Amino acid sequence: MSNHENGFPEDKPWPELKLPELLSSETLKALHAVIERDWDLLQRSACQTAAGRALWKQVINDPLAELFAGETYLKAIYEKIKKDRLNNAKEFLGYLLPAGMDARSYRLSCLKEISVFEVDFAEVLHAKAAILEAAVNSRDEHHHPIMTAKSLTRVAADLTEDDWLEKLQISGFEPKKSTVWILEGILYYLSHSNAMKVLNIIAEKCNLTNTVLLADFMNKQATKLSSSTFHFYCDWPDQLLPSLGFSDVKLSQIGDPDAHFGLLQDPLNLFNKLRNLPRSVQTHPDDGTPCGRLYLLQASGSPNQTSS
Repeated sequence: MSNHENGFPEDKPWPELKLPELLSSETLKALHAVIERDWDLLQRSACQTAAGRALWKQVINDPLAELFAGETYLKAIYEKIKKDRLNNAKEFLGYLLPAGMDARSYRLSCLKEISVFEVDFAEVLHAKAAILEAAVNSRDEHHHPIMTAKSLTRVAADLTEDDWLEKLQISGFEPKKSTVWILEGILYYLSHSNAMKVLNIIAEKCNLTNTVLLADFMNKQATKLSSSTFHFYCDWPDQLLPSLGFSDVKLSQIGDPDAHFGLLQDPLNLFNKLRNLPRSVQTHPDDGTPCGRLYLLQASGSPNQTSS
């Protein structure tokens, strides 16, 4: 198996990690010190994921990801990728899940007519805004953010509380407007009851307007890989979502042709090996390890459609 097959540039030396000068500014150093000291695991996962986006430049062009990630997570993920590359690892890249430190509103031109609402913990949103302000005020053109969305509204709310939708509406969200909901790297951190509440609230919007949900789900075996971090799971999310009211559901699992992101082409890669096993199989027949899967779901519905 070549490095190229596993997503690494073939015949090119692994580049030295170069940290952006902005990360050495007093403002960002202080912000990331607070993050490392005060944020919990779920909140810090936003920086961990940003580091993955920053380092896989052949997949995502997000100059702001370096600033969101911070030095600690950039170095940690860099060393992991470097080690996996040297070992020709088939189970590399443990950081595919996006979180709250994404910069879609500053990098996707398709959002030019779209009003974007970001819902996250207040601490995450405040830190994100401060990092963006520091980038705006710097002379670093490479990391200078330019809004591509029509508008961006940040809503401080906790999805485990019952008032998050109310806070969203107070901030200007109009339930009757066509909406794309993105739930990435969040559902499996919630309890089963909280996750189902969120999914039901979004599904109810199918009765009002054109509604699209983009989300990732873990199966039960994947949540067992962590004794306390992950809670909600669904082995058959493509059956769950239609039962809630979505009329059209498309499922991919990591490693599928439409979900390998240019990184997982090798047939011996862990995710590709799982694709060949029935979803009902819970342990891999070769080594007895849990068949932990990550599903990517696109679901939609509208008042003119009925679920099948």
